[in-house]
Amino acid sequence: MGQQDLSQDSIVIDPTGRDIHGEAARIRKRGPVTRVGLPDGVQAWAVSDTELLKRLLTDSRVSKDPRQHWPSWINGEISPEWPLFTWVAVQNMFTAYGGEHKRLRTLVAKAFTARRTAALQPRIEEITTELLDRMDEAGRGGEPVDLREGFCYPLPIRVISELFGLPEEKGAELRSIVDSIFHTAATPEEVTDTYARLYAVMSELVAGKREHPGDDLTSGLIAARDDEGDTRLSEQELLDTLVLMISAGHETTVNLIDNAIHALLTHPEQLALVRAGTASWDDVIEETLRVQAPVASLPLRYAAEDLALGELGGPEGMVIGKGDAILASYAAAGRDPAKYGKDADRFDVTRVDKEHLAFGYGVHHCLGAPLGRMEARIALPALFDRFPDLQLHVADEELSPVESFISNGHHSLPARLGPVRRDAGA
Repeated sequence: MGQQDLSQDSIVIDPTGRDIHGEAARIRKRGPVTRVGLPDGVQAWAVSDTELLKRLLTDSRVSKDPRQHWPSWINGEISPEWPLFTWVAVQNMFTAYGGEHKRLRTLVAKAFTARRTAALQPRIEEITTELLDRMDEAGRGGEPVDLREGFCYPLPIRVISELFGLPEEKGAELRSIVDSIFHTAATPEEVTDTYARLYAVMSELVAGKREHPGDDLTSGLIAARDDEGDTRLSEQELLDTLVLMISAGHETTVNLIDNAIHALLTHPEQLALVRAGTASWDDVIEETLRVQAPVASLPLRYAAEDLALGELGGPEGMVIGKGDAILASYAAAGRDPAKYGKDADRFDVTRVDKEHLAFGYGVHHCLGAPLGRMEARIALPALFDRFPDLQLHVADEELSPVESFISNGHHSLPARLGPVRRDAGA
């Protein structure tokens, strides 16, 4: 069938992400797969049906490599000024296909081991306690505190910085850069500036670790070799792997913790279930990941050949043409009524089926998922034990979203701590 003209009758995605779930509902209403317009008029197919998306994510005919399978990239139609340029331009396991993906993921897995993740638990607990102490001090006069700024954001960024051996003084700059990567309404000037700053920081980190290697993930990635070919990551692959793991590795956890706190504060009956032991913190985490996927829409995948969707359980007679771009609509899939029922939009920690795609699926499932879950598993009970009277300082509708259709969080999460139970600890 070949590549189709997707521009007709497509839903134009709001790059600011002001109404992620309203937009997701409109996408679902169009059917399991529908045409969408990304920034600068780039066209793609948005997939919102959970089961169909899972099949596409595991189909060998679906690629993540634009250099092989996306004509718009191959023909030079995608500018470095495009807001999503970094998401498709990087050369790492995120954009690799087939054997190349297996090679890169194997090299990364050699450095990012379960042992290394588990060893971080005591340090995560220490950082959590330190941040809660600071919030306690800031809120002593009854002043509201911003939970996203004071807790949800600094915890993951400090953890990821220590994991990769990034100097603490670089934390603020790193945050600024990552915010820009996820800012899908950025101007062309902002995009090119972010790209330059990003690689300057990563290059400086690699140079420092080559000269003074340590017990950190950057040093591990530099040293990692492929057992079969005895090859290392190329310089570009190394830099782009760091870009992927440091940026996505903390932004997703920020949003997970942020969204879980918000969900519990706006659904006190669900928090009561946790406190009563009827539900666990793991239930909170998984239901949050389902109903508020930290990454709302993930760009991009490409059809390596024509995909007849009827053969994959999708609409009969519908084809995603060879070379067409595919957008994984995780926010839409997480609230898919076909899978979760009529109350799919409802946050319910006792829901039996909490299966979700928030960390991806198949060979591209996120390597950092265990770390993100660990951080949330430590942070959430510590926060609510320390501040049992925690409540939002503003009405829910006054909270503004992160300016991105990719990142699903809030600009701020102002809250009052309430009387502090001094014997609760952290």
